[in-house]
Amino acid sequence: MKRSGFKVMLRLIGLVQPLAGFMVLAILMGLAGHLCAAFITIFGGYAVLNLLRFDTPLSLTAIFISVGVFALLRGILRYAEQASNHFIAFKLLALIRDKVFRALRRLCPAKLEGRDRGDLIAVITSDIELLEVFYAHTISPAAIAGLFTVVMCLFIGSCHWALGLLALGAYVVVGVAVPILTSRLSGEDGMVFRRESGELSAFVLDSLRGLDETIQYGQGEARLAQMNARTDALSESESKMKRKAGYSMAVTNTVILLLDLAMLFTSVALYSRGQVDFTGVLIPTVALMSSFGPCVALANLGSTLQSTFAAGNRVLDILEEAPLAEEVSGQAQVEFTGAAAENLSFSYGGEQVLSGLSLDVPKGKVVGIVGKSGSGKSTFLKLLMRFWQAGPGQVRVSGRDVGQINTQNLRDMESFVTQETHLFHDSIKNNLRVAKLDATDEEIVAACKKAAVHDFIMTLPKGYDTPVGELGGTLSGGERQRLGLARAFLHDAPLMLLDEPTSNLDSLNEAVILKSLGQERGGKTVVLVSHRQSTMRIADRVYSVENGRLS
Repeated sequence: MKRSGFKVMLRLIGLVQPLAGFMVLAILMGLAGHLCAAFITIFGGYAVLNLLRFDTPLSLTAIFISVGVFALLRGILRYAEQASNHFIAFKLLALIRDKVFRALRRLCPAKLEGRDRGDLIAVITSDIELLEVFYAHTISPAAIAGLFTVVMCLFIGSCHWALGLLALGAYVVVGVAVPILTSRLSGEDGMVFRRESGELSAFVLDSLRGLDETIQYGQGEARLAQMNARTDALSESESKMKRKAGYSMAVTNTVILLLDLAMLFTSVALYSRGQVDFTGVLIPTVALMSSFGPCVALANLGSTLQSTFAAGNRVLDILEEAPLAEEVSGQAQVEFTGAAAENLSFSYGGEQVLSGLSLDVPKGKVVGIVGKSGSGKSTFLKLLMRFWQAGPGQVRVSGRDVGQINTQNLRDMESFVTQETHLFHDSIKNNLRVAKLDATDEEIVAACKKAAVHDFIMTLPKGYDTPVGELGGTLSGGERQRLGLARAFLHDAPLMLLDEPTSNLDSLNEAVILKSLGQERGGKTVVLVSHRQSTMRIADRVYSVENGRLS
């Protein structure tokens, strides 16, 4: 979803609410620090007036003491402001990451199927990290610039109202007009850069995953050329943004010089008319020259904020995206008594996957589902898990529509083993404990024996403490699949949903696992999807699905 920079800014500011007190403190310290910096120069002007024998509010000694105090306070306040801003920024980044991971959990798996994993990684890492610029260097500086402008306009206006209005115009031009102009000139550069960055991350991740195939078929040079081309395009996008940032800085400095001259000439004109004295010429001019710091900080953000808002827009897309199946809570707990589909139809991406499917899964039985690839078998299991919202028709568990069962309650009643088992970069034991965090070692061993993987694990150097490579790359497909089955046995849910659970296994291991499933008959209900006729021999009843219908 494309949002305006203003809308993105408002949404990001809304996330600051838990740390509003720290933000106010940072703004007040920043304001005081900038006033100290400006009044060092202004008091220098008063010192010059004192030496020229003009009347000044303070003696020369008092002026020098004040300047020393301002210089000391400026350093302390600047450090405190930056410390507060970065505390806020990094605390908020942690909160945002937590929100993003929670959002991904809500969206998973329906909204994430087909989503580019590399691009998601870019959002979670670099895009969120880039928001540090907004929280540490934008919100507080913008508020400081606004308050600072009011104070300085009143101070300069105390010499003459026209000079106060000129100062206001100067601050608005540098702090508002220049950043807006720069932002518009940047156009979609920020969004293009973030998109290309995400695409490069996805390409690199895809290249690493397919490295074996790339080497096997001699496509290394071609793949490297593609990666270099994408890197060059990203570098060009970044260079384009940097050039525009440089132009913006040059324009800002030129405008400041012209505005300083405008203040000098205006005050001299007023002096020639007798409307101000020499103090009214020197002090407003020196005050304006020394007070553009907060506005320049905003002007310099004009181009960089494009990237920040683009990153924020991508993060907000995840936070605000609605899941296809909302989590259910507040319903009465149910015990498993069976499952069924009644006249169930389902479409995905405009394509009809299931059409009028009706079948019964009695408690304590093993139900087999066979059919060609793409016939809707796996989709039915996902609808039982309520990964998608079913309809028209119904999917029922324990006589109740799955949309009326608490999500956690439903997950506790079901174990789902997919064709591809994901293993985390951790030990085998910890990978198994995903299914049951408080599982004892004895329970883990029992589950692995049922999945015919215990003997294999015991041959490894560290047994159950053996680390598994990233994405389970150190294990074969059959070994990963058996670990997935062990997870299901460990979860000990009354309904087991098995999608091609023996597709990567040899006949011996398949026989052991089928024997274990057969022994679960009565205590467990199993829905078994498979192409293998040998797998179906333990089923109490078998349904054949073709083109989303029973045949």
